[in-house]
Amino acid sequence: MSRAAIPGLPSRYPIGEQLPALYADDDFAQRFTAGLDTVLAPVFATLDNLPAYLDPRVTPADFLAWLASWVGAAHETQWPVERRREAVVRAVELHRWRGTRRGLVEALRLALGVHAEVTGDGGAVWSNTAGADLPPEPPAEFLVRVWPDGEAWVDPDRVREVVRAMCPVHTACRVELLTGSPTDEGR
Repeated sequence: MSRAAIPGLPSRYPIGEQLPALYADDDFAQRFTAGLDTVLAPVFATLDNLPAYLDPRVTPADFLAWLASWVGAAHETQWPVERRREAVVRAVELHRWRGTRRGLVEALRLALGVHAEVTGDGGAVWSNTAGADLPPEPPAEFLVRVWPDGEAWVDPDRVREVVRAMCPVHTACRVELLTGSPTDEGR
C-alpha cells in the first residue's frame, strides 16, 4: 500500500488560494502551486489522520509491524491481521505481567491461541513471621500445561520459545502438551 502520489487526491489546503492577491490571477503561480498541492496532499492526509495511524485497532495493516516495534510486541507475519492488532494493543499489559503466571498464560494464548495452566512457584517462598526459621527449600521448577483451543495440533517448539521468553531467568520449567483440557484428560 502506498500513501504517496495518489492520483486525483485533492489538497485540503490549496497553496494557490493562500497566495497574496497579486498572484491570484497569475497562471504560472497557480499551476506551480497546483503541482506542489499534488505532492503535499498525501502528506496532509497522513498528518490529518495521524491518530488513526497510531491506533493499532484501525491503522493500515502495513503499519502494524512499525507499531509493534515501538512497543516491543511480537509481530509474526503469518498471523492473521486481527491477532497482530491484538498483540500490539496488549503489548504494554503483557510487559507488565512478564515473569508471572498470568503473563505466561496470556502470552501463550495470544501468540499461539492455546490454553495454558501454570503450577508450581518456581522456587519462591516467604514467611509472614519476622525472625522465623527459613521455610524448606521448594522445588525450583514449575509446570506449564498447554492444550489447544479448537486446533488439533500445537507446535511444541513454538510453545517452548514463548515459555523461555516469558519466564524468569532463574527458574526452570517443564512443558507438557495435552490434547485436550486437563479436566477432559482426567476423565
